[in-house]
Amino acid sequence: MDQIPVEQLKGVGPRISERLQRLGILTLQDLLFHLPLRYQDRTRLRPLADLVIHEEVLVEGEVVDAQIAQGRRRSLKIRIEDGRGALLLRFFYFTRTQIEAMRPGRRLRCFGEVRQGPQMLEMVHPELQSLEQPAGQTDGSATGPESGSASGSAIDPTTGQAVSAPANPEPAGRLTPIYPATEGLQQTSLRALTDQALDRLQHDSAALKDWIPTSLTAPLQLPALANALLLLHRPPADAGAELTTALLERSHPAFQRLAFDEMLAHQLALRRLRRARGAQRAPVLRGDNSLRERLRAQLPFQLTGAQQRVLDEIAADLEQPRPMMRLLLGDVGSGKTVVAAMAALQVLEAGHQVALMAPTELLSEQHLQSLQQWLEPLRIELAWLSGRHSGSERALILERIADGQARVVVGTHALFQAEVRFAELGLVIIDEQHRFGVHQRLSLREKGERDGAIPHQLIMTATPIPRSLAMSAYGDLDLSEIDELPPGRKPIATVAVPDSRRDEVIERVHAGCREGRQTYWVCTLVEESDALQAQAAEDAAADLRERLPGLRIGLVHGRIKAQERASVMAAFKAGELDLLVATTVIEVGVDVPNASLMIIENPERLGLAQLHQLRGRVGRGSIDSVCLLLYHPPLTRAARERLDILRREASGFRIAEADLRMRGAGEVLGTRQAGAIQFRLADPMRDAALALAARHAADRLLVDWPDHVEPLIRRWLGRRDDYGHV
Repeated sequence: MDQIPVEQLKGVGPRISERLQRLGILTLQDLLFHLPLRYQDRTRLRPLADLVIHEEVLVEGEVVDAQIAQGRRRSLKIRIEDGRGALLLRFFYFTRTQIEAMRPGRRLRCFGEVRQGPQMLEMVHPELQSLEQPAGQTDGSATGPESGSASGSAIDPTTGQAVSAPANPEPAGRLTPIYPATEGLQQTSLRALTDQALDRLQHDSAALKDWIPTSLTAPLQLPALANALLLLHRPPADAGAELTTALLERSHPAFQRLAFDEMLAHQLALRRLRRARGAQRAPVLRGDNSLRERLRAQLPFQLTGAQQRVLDEIAADLEQPRPMMRLLLGDVGSGKTVVAAMAALQVLEAGHQVALMAPTELLSEQHLQSLQQWLEPLRIELAWLSGRHSGSERALILERIADGQARVVVGTHALFQAEVRFAELGLVIIDEQHRFGVHQRLSLREKGERDGAIPHQLIMTATPIPRSLAMSAYGDLDLSEIDELPPGRKPIATVAVPDSRRDEVIERVHAGCREGRQTYWVCTLVEESDALQAQAAEDAAADLRERLPGLRIGLVHGRIKAQERASVMAAFKAGELDLLVATTVIEVGVDVPNASLMIIENPERLGLAQLHQLRGRVGRGSIDSVCLLLYHPPLTRAARERLDILRREASGFRIAEADLRMRGAGEVLGTRQAGAIQFRLADPMRDAALALAARHAADRLLVDWPDHVEPLIRRWLGRRDDYGHV
C-alpha cells in the first residue's frame, strides 16, 4: 500500500489530493498511518453534576431559560438542567426565531468542551440535537441557534449545516476519531477516505507489509500491525468503559504497538547516524595538560566528582580520530561552564580553535565574561561576535578569527554567517542547543571542516532532560550527566502568592534590600512580542521606583541595546543596584551570589523548566534564598499543578520529568521549533518500557533482518532522520 497513490480512492480529485499532500499523505500507507490525535467520547451521556473543565462530553438536559446577554459581545445564553446539575450554552451567532425555539421545556442533547464561565460551567457553540418537538411545532422550525433545522436534527457548529438525525437519538455506538486536519479538509472527509483504505486492508492484510517480525512483538504482547490499525481508526461499537479509557489515554495495546514501531524506527535511524559518525574523521586533540592545570590552580573552588567524571569522558573523546558528539546534561548551577572551559583548554593545548555558541546575546555575554575571567590570565585571546557588531569593528573580529589570533570565539547565531571563517576549528560547544534550528547547527560544524575532518561537538543544556527522553531522542549522542551540585548551594524556598498580596511582596523586597540583599523582579507575558515584554518590564520598573524611592533599581529587557544591558547587569553583579527588573532574558547564565529573592510575575504563563531556570538565578551564594511566584487567580488546573510541583521539587531532573509528562517531548526538547525528529504517537515518559524494548529490538533487527531497516525508517520518519547528524 506504500505504492498506491491516494488518487485511486473515490472522491480524491486534484483539490483533495493537494490538501492531503499538505498533511504528508501521498499513498494509502500514509493514510493508514495518519492516526487519530484523539477521540471524542459520544458513547456515554455525562450527568451535568459530573462535568470537568476542558473535557469534551455528551450531555442532555431541559431548557429552563434562554436570554440575550449584551456585555462586550452580544450572546445568546441557554441554561439547561437535568435534575442533578445545570450548564450554560453560549452562542454568539443566532436569530430571533432561534431564540424563540429555545423555549423552556425543550430537551437538548449537546456535545462540546466544558469551560469555566463567569458564573457557571459553559459550552460555547456546542453541537446540538433536539430530542423532542415543542407543542404546536410540526414543521422544520429552528431548533438550534446557528441555523434552522427539523425536529430531531443536529447542527454542525463548524459549517452551520443541518444534519438529519433520529427524533430521539441514542449516544453514538463507537468513539469518534479526530484526525490532524488542514484547511478545506473536514473530519468527515478524512474518516470516509480512511474507511476506504481500511476496507482494502481488511480484504488483503498482506498489502501492508509488517517489517517487524512476530518474534520481536509477541513477547511484548503486542497485536499484529493490521489489527492495531483497524482498532485505532475504528474502535469497536461495543467498546466498554475499560477499552474506551485505554484508547483515550493511549495505553491500549494497539497504541502500544504503533508506539513501539515508531520508537524502533527512531532507534534504527539514530544507530545509522552513529555508524555514519564512526566513519567520519576528526582531529586528534590530546594536549599536554599544561593549560588545564594552570586553570585548576587558579580556581577558587574544587571541581566536584561529577564534573571531573564528565571531563574525563570528554578528554577521552577528544583524543579519538572520530568526531565527539556528546550531550552534557546538568541541573541549574551544576557548573557546566567550567567543564566547557576545561574542554576548550585541551583543544587549545593541541593547537586548535574553539567556538562557543549561545542562543541569546545576554547568554553569550555571560559566557564571555566567565571565560575571560578564567582564560585571560592564561594569556588566551578571546573574541565575541554577535549581531550588533558591524562595520570596521566586525571586520577586525572576523580577521582575528580567520588568522587564528582569537583562540576562543564566543557568539550567537552570528557565527553561522558565511563570512565567518576559522583558521583551525577543533571543537564546537553549543549551549541550549534545542533553541537553534537544525540547519544553523549543521552550518557551524561545516565551517570547521578541513581536509575531510570535522570538529568535535559538545552540546550543553541547562534544561535537564530526563534520561529516558534523552536516550530516545538523542540516541546517536553520548550522554554525560553532572548529577551533583557544588558544595554550599542552599535549597531555595518557593512560595506561591496571589497578586492581591502585591503590596506585601513589595514590602518584603524593601526589607530584604535594606538588609543588603539583592532582588530580581521578572515580568512575563504570554505574547511572543519583544515590544510587549519590554513595555511590561518598563511599567513594572516605573511602579517599583515610585513605591520604593530609596532603592537603586535597574531594568533589563530584549529591546535595550546590548552594551547598555551589559552595563546594567555588571552594575547589578557588582552590588551597585538593589533590584533588577527584567523579562525572561535573564533565564540562563546570570550569576549574582548576593541575589537572594526572586519575584516572578504571572508564573502561570511559563512552563516548569523555564520557571526552574529563573528560580536558579538565586540561591547561588551562602544566603538563604526565596522565590515568590506572584500569580493571578483563578489558576487553571494545569497551572496550579505546575506551581505545586515547583514548590515541592528542587531537583531539575525531577522537574523535567514532570514537565515532560505535562507538555510532551516535542515541547521539552524544543523540536517543534527546531525542526528535529518529533514523535507522532510515542511518548518517551508513558512508554519508557517500550523505549527500552525498542533499543534491544533495534540491535536484533540490524543483525538478523537488515533489509527491514530502511523500509521501517521510511514508513515512520521519511527523510526526517537526516536531521539527526547535526
